[in-house]
Amino acid sequence: MVFIQDSNYLQFLAKFGVGGAHPGGINLSKEIMKTESILPTSQILDVGCGTGQTAAFLASHYATNVTSIDINPIMIEKARHRMKKARLSVNIIQGSIEETSLPNETFDFILAESVLAFVNKQRALQEIFRLLKKGGRLIAIEFTIPRLLSSKLAEDIQQFYGFDALLTKKDWVALFQESGFQDIRIQKNKDISSKPEFHISKDIESSWYDVMDQHIRMNEKYDTILDYRIYTCTK
Repeated sequence: MVFIQDSNYLQFLAKFGVGGAHPGGINLSKEIMKTESILPTSQILDVGCGTGQTAAFLASHYATNVTSIDINPIMIEKARHRMKKARLSVNIIQGSIEETSLPNETFDFILAESVLAFVNKQRALQEIFRLLKKGGRLIAIEFTIPRLLSSKLAEDIQQFYGFDALLTKKDWVALFQESGFQDIRIQKNKDISSKPEFHISKDIESSWYDVMDQHIRMNEKYDTILDYRIYTCTK
């Protein structure tokens, strides 16, 4: 099994400081949040925040309380630099969403943009459920396969990206239900996209460019398989 810390793909994202790497990018994030009732008093947790692109948007556009968490120290450094430069008061924590020291029922919204696919899903969802207030909302943009794959195809995708499993819509819904979530809704919006941004680390090794090339090839090879859905649900 490949664990999140061992994923070359995630390390590539960190080294290149890729913001908006999730499907749809920041434009999809903005569109999704329009339908949520976000107030200046709202408490929002951005899980797997990366360079902090979405967290910065939430803090600036909604003038709300944002906490961000990411396990990768390079991403954390870049997110903190972003907030300092933009003069935004975002609480940034290095750690895993599988287990945090944050208090019970702290957040009105928890956002996971292409994150749950890379972690222990049961543990992460249990922690998210614990952290949400009663009636709180989970918003997740997650990799979703359209059908069951052959073991060869599945192994190729899992090995490169670091997924421990490949899930269909039915699989995701079952996980959300098992964790106690209700009012589970699924969306697919292929019409919205945005280009990722880059904050490339200094003295980056040439091998990471090879990983980027491999990522491009994987996208071309598995264009009809590397799909996603937007899942929203309530505690």
